[in-house]
Amino acid sequence: MIPGSDAMNSFNPAAYPAWLAGVDEVGRGPLAGPVVAAAVILDPARPVEGLSDSKKLSAGRREALAGEIRRHALAWSLGRAEVEEIDRINILQASLLAMQRAVEALALTPEMVLVDGNRCPPLACPVQAVIRGDSLVPAISAASILAKVSRDREMLDLDARYPGYGLAQHKGYPSRAHLQALQDLGVLPIHRRSYAPVRRLLDSGAGEID
Repeated sequence: MIPGSDAMNSFNPAAYPAWLAGVDEVGRGPLAGPVVAAAVILDPARPVEGLSDSKKLSAGRREALAGEIRRHALAWSLGRAEVEEIDRINILQASLLAMQRAVEALALTPEMVLVDGNRCPPLACPVQAVIRGDSLVPAISAASILAKVSRDREMLDLDARYPGYGLAQHKGYPSRAHLQALQDLGVLPIHRRSYAPVRRLLDSGAGEID
C-alpha cells in the first residue's frame, strides 16, 4: 500500500494471515529523546491476555505485559529515529522511519503489516493503517506496549544522566516543569531543536549544554 493511503477503522482477525505484524510508535510529542517503534508478530497458539492501548495501562501493567509479549510472541523488534533525524526530516517522517526499521528488524518476514494511525511506512510487504489500531488489533496493542516500555526506560536512564530536568516524570513531554527546566538550565543534546519551545529558547540566546 502507498504510504499515507486511506486507513481502515475496523478489524476482522479472520481476514488476515497468521504472520501478521502489528506496528506502533511512541514519542512524537516530546521535546526530548528519540521516537521508538515496535513490531510484533503474536503467536495465535500463545495469546497474551489483557492487551490494550499502552496509554490506557498503568506502568506496572505495561511492564508485566511487555515481558509476556517478549516470551510468547513469534517475533518482536524495536526501531528508532534519533533526535538528529527528527530535526532533519521532521517528526512524521522520523516516525515512519522508526516503524520501517522495526519491521525490517523482525526475525520473521511478516505476510502483512498493520500500523496504528493513518499513515504507513514504505515496506516490502503489504501494509495497512488502522485508525485506533492500538485498541482494535492485539498485535498493534502489543507493539504499543513494547515501544512505550522501551522509551520510558530510556528516559529514566537519561534522567540519571541529566538531573534537574524531570525526565523520569514527564518522559520528555512539554510539561510546565520541563519548560521551566529548559529555561533555567539550558538545552541538552537530547532536545529536539526543530520543536518550537526549544527553537524559541535557542533563538532567544538560551544556553546549550554539551
